[in-house]
Amino acid sequence: MELYKWTGHRDQGVAILAAMANARLVYLVDGEESVLLYESDGGAPLQGFEAYQVLNAVGDINDGYYAVFNNIPVTDEGRELFESRFQNRAGMVEKEPGFAAIRVLRPVNSDTYIILTLWKDEKSFTDWQQSQAYGHAHAKRGTSEGIDKKPNIFPRPSFVKTYIK
Repeated sequence: MELYKWTGHRDQGVAILAAMANARLVYLVDGEESVLLYESDGGAPLQGFEAYQVLNAVGDINDGYYAVFNNIPVTDEGRELFESRFQNRAGMVEKEPGFAAIRVLRPVNSDTYIILTLWKDEKSFTDWQQSQAYGHAHAKRGTSEGIDKKPNIFPRPSFVKTYIK
């Protein structure tokens, strides 16, 4: 499965949405910036959209109203380790109240992976961040076992971007 992501001004997003009225697009906003998401099981890539391979998918991205994009740059030599960590994740986030969907996305034309989670609302996400499950999922962060302490994995810092439906 692939996921295509377009980011741009809100007015442009609305125009693309209108032009592709029959496509099942997810439209998200943050102020004047908008994001369009389109999932596909094959077919031609969408022009002007960033392409990602979906490594892990749980839930329906149309069900979430608060989207969190964790953008993580990964070096070529770090890809295998990074992907194996996410393919072997505990999957505890799926059990959290307000969880709607997760996508682990491998970039096709860049070095920045996206861990996309969608939630019922912002409170559900912040509750997850304060939960024991979150602590367990990130317990190795900052330790010698944590992927963040491995050399040559991350060329620059990750960043988080949020949007609402």
